[in-house]
Amino acid sequence: MIDPISLSILLGLFVGFVLAITGAGGAILSLPLLVFFLDLKMIDAAPISLMAIMLSAGFAAGLGLKSGIVRYKAATLLATFGVLCAPLGVYVAHQLPEKVLAILFSFVLLIVSIRSFQKFQTPTLLIGDDCDDPNGCDDNDKEEPACAVNPATSRLFWTAPCTKRLILTGGFSGFLSGLLGVGGGFIIVPTLHSISNLETKMIVATSLAVIALVSMASAFSYAGNGAILWNIAIPFVSATVGGMLLGRLLHTKIPSHISVLIFSILSLIIAVLMFLNTVVGF
Repeated sequence: MIDPISLSILLGLFVGFVLAITGAGGAILSLPLLVFFLDLKMIDAAPISLMAIMLSAGFAAGLGLKSGIVRYKAATLLATFGVLCAPLGVYVAHQLPEKVLAILFSFVLLIVSIRSFQKFQTPTLLIGDDCDDPNGCDDNDKEEPACAVNPATSRLFWTAPCTKRLILTGGFSGFLSGLLGVGGGFIIVPTLHSISNLETKMIVATSLAVIALVSMASAFSYAGNGAILWNIAIPFVSATVGGMLLGRLLHTKIPSHISVLIFSILSLIIAVLMFLNTVVGF
């Protein structure tokens, strides 16, 4: 039988490899894998998962900052309210039964899987093109988004509806991060797509910056509410870095739509297994 430390290293290598192939969102698989293979409680696995999410999102966000595609003002507003609401999520997580948390996480992972599959099915659009009509879109027919970019300055118009949506989005993603040990990108990215006309690469980079900060706040909140299992966390997170480096060697050799499909299938399988294990002891 493999000892817990060796098993945490193997799991970390796998998660890191998946991260490199599928993107930072792959870190959401950390928690269920820790629960399944190391028999950890959700409340113990969450901070370890958040560390892996913080690491992967922070690395990707750093690349975005270097490229100048992170909308730092929007990211600051989102992250501020995310950080404020993350401790509330951690508090609620400590009050809820383990089964409730596991079922909630299963549904979140199922949503992530469905959205990934939809992304796989949708033809790639030009960067910055929000039109998804195969017959073409007339720019005059588009409604002005709440957070529109000023074409003259390339800055967002900070309207009241825009600010309100960003505050609500940041707060809700932070709450979920603390509650379930997830990054919240599945909330932030679709919202930014719906309320802004930012380019996709800017939305993703901005979301990653927010996720890194909020995940760090959630992890600290868990540390303040109880002991983190450092004997598992340190080897797991360290191995995640190694897995990311290994995965990057193959990243360019795997088509992006295939990696999206792989992540969708993995997420679906794990979500179903987690739900069955929780409900019927599968």
